[in-house]
Amino acid sequence: MTSGRHGLEKEDYYTDENGFIVFTAAYHLKRGYCCKNGCRHCPYGFKKIKG
Repeated sequence: MTSGRHGLEKEDYYTDENGFIVFTAAYHLKRGYCCKNGCRHCPYGFKKIKG
């Protein structure tokens, strides 16, 4: 059963101090792959190089 926005579970995301949805490592693991966007909680170890 979904309990949050956009059909997500409570453990899938939180809203940061700026009102942005931040996906948790649990969500990324459920999704099953790295999107290579440099997500804050990436469990796959991807680090986006800023430059």
